[in-house]
Amino acid sequence: MSIIRTSLKLFLFGAVTVLVVLLLRHWMATKQYVFNKEDVAKLAKQYAGQDHEQAFSKVVVELRKRYPGHILPDEDLQWVFVNAGGWMGSMCLLHASVTEYLLLFGTAVDTGGHSGRYWAEISDTIISGTFRQWKEGTTKSEIYYPGDTIVHSVGEATSVQWSAGTWMVEYGRGFIPSTLGFALADTLFSTQDFLTMFYTVRVYVKGMLLEAGTLLTEAGVF
Repeated sequence: MSIIRTSLKLFLFGAVTVLVVLLLRHWMATKQYVFNKEDVAKLAKQYAGQDHEQAFSKVVVELRKRYPGHILPDEDLQWVFVNAGGWMGSMCLLHASVTEYLLLFGTAVDTGGHSGRYWAEISDTIISGTFRQWKEGTTKSEIYYPGDTIVHSVGEATSVQWSAGTWMVEYGRGFIPSTLGFALADTLFSTQDFLTMFYTVRVYVKGMLLEAGTLLTEAGVF
């Protein structure tokens, strides 16, 4: 009887998991998003080749004009280290929700490693520097330059490499919590830089709260 009960529990767990996944897929396929990757890439490309700090300032100003209430205020913008997949970079989160994020990303040193494999599509538009990508199943890598946009598809895994001084604008769409395990794993199990982990979680929560407040305001609750 214990075997039957265990089998039933496993079956129910599997059925619930499949149902949740299907519901999430349907919701993400039909919901209305704040951003789209083409608009973000087009905006970032306008400032490609410029000094990255000046370019980022212009990008943030323009994003606030286009998407009021969806970009974190200056006092909440913070550059935070990211250790993941063997590489080390820094990010400045601009927007976060369950299904979207928008951030500035880059590195001041040469770095590279594993891209991660996500239930999300991620696109990066390069402002300065170079980015090299080696796709799974191939024997050659490709290199990208300022103005180029690289799209990392759902479920895709690649080897990635940034040259020192590479900075980009990154937009992700999908089930964003699925990316957090990879983003925090090296910090948790390798560097044990728990202050950085705190900064990462805090800014993500701030982005979620801002988005929730904006949605409630637009719905007329406030």
